[in-house]
Amino acid sequence: MVVLCALMGFASISTDFYLPAMPVMARALHGGPGSMELTITGYLAGFSSGQLVWGPIGDRYGRKRPIAIGLVLFVIGSAGCAMSVSSAAVIGWRVVQALGACAGVVLSRAMVRDLFGAERSGAMLSTLITVMAIAPLVGPLLGGQILLWAGWRAIFWVLVAVGLITGIGLATTPETLPAERRATSPLSGTFADYAVLLRDRRVMSCALAGGFYYAGVFAYIAGSPSAYITYFHVPAQAYGLLFGAGIIGIMVTNMANVRLLPRLGDRTIMRFGAGAAAISGMTMLLASWTGRGGLWALALPGIVFAGISGLLVANTMARAMRHRPRQAGTVSALLGAAQYGFGMIGSGAVSLLADGTPLPMALVIAVGGVATLASIGLERKVGAVLAEFA
Repeated sequence: MVVLCALMGFASISTDFYLPAMPVMARALHGGPGSMELTITGYLAGFSSGQLVWGPIGDRYGRKRPIAIGLVLFVIGSAGCAMSVSSAAVIGWRVVQALGACAGVVLSRAMVRDLFGAERSGAMLSTLITVMAIAPLVGPLLGGQILLWAGWRAIFWVLVAVGLITGIGLATTPETLPAERRATSPLSGTFADYAVLLRDRRVMSCALAGGFYYAGVFAYIAGSPSAYITYFHVPAQAYGLLFGAGIIGIMVTNMANVRLLPRLGDRTIMRFGAGAAAISGMTMLLASWTGRGGLWALALPGIVFAGISGLLVANTMARAMRHRPRQAGTVSALLGAAQYGFGMIGSGAVSLLADGTPLPMALVIAVGGVATLASIGLERKVGAVLAEFA
């Protein structure tokens, strides 16, 4: 459980840890407007594309060896970030870091499916995400303190240490996919498997819902440091408190999801979560557009939008994997690629539209929330259109 939490936490800790340092890094590396937001976009590009490779490899060769290779790449990428002398170098090393980190994330979800089966995997994913949420909760707070006492480069050296320690923990963990349950088709047939999944309306509805939601989440991650620290003059060391409130929301909604799943089912919970995401996103857009309400008119709905993750992420993943149990790694990879691919678009849009105000961030979040609701509410129609396209 500890190792699974650590592996699932790589996506968030790799980004959340250095968020308070982004304005300082931009000045130190002489980056232009939006340059640090592109370090998140670069990370998401590597994270999204890498999952499409690691998922089928994990189904074919087991989970442990691909994760170990990924951890090596993560350590190399983190060290490269720590030694970078330009924003372009940070962006490049962030891609390497992401290619390694995504192996642990995509295959840890498949490991949950290996261990707990179809019926319990949704609840177990919520439980693990609840525990894992400690990482992004503590990350910005700890990152802010490291920035204060040791500078921004030390943050990435700490990530090197995290990767090495996780590798030691992985060595004590048994393989969860025995040889007799592994995929026997050659890896050359991977894209054929993805084509089949693209014609599955349930899988695609879950992929789109998670993707659009993550577009909003990473718009929040990329835009909130500038919005809070630069625009509203929140101290960098206090930024983690605002960001952490959303993480507490994630923990609360994941715990609620575990209790509500047996009674309401995943589809009902997903609809409620998507509705809350749409409303909170539109509220942020209205506050940013009118300029009324100040910091809290932006921060409170942002916290709600981030916190609603517990009702969406685990359920979309478990619902799709339950539908295709023998392709759990590939399904996890496809949904993960959709999530972080759309997240790359969301963070990239915030960077391209950056104007020194919170409006670009709020606009992308609002669009992501409304599109998430549409993807779940119109599952049959969306699935039919995409199946025809595929």
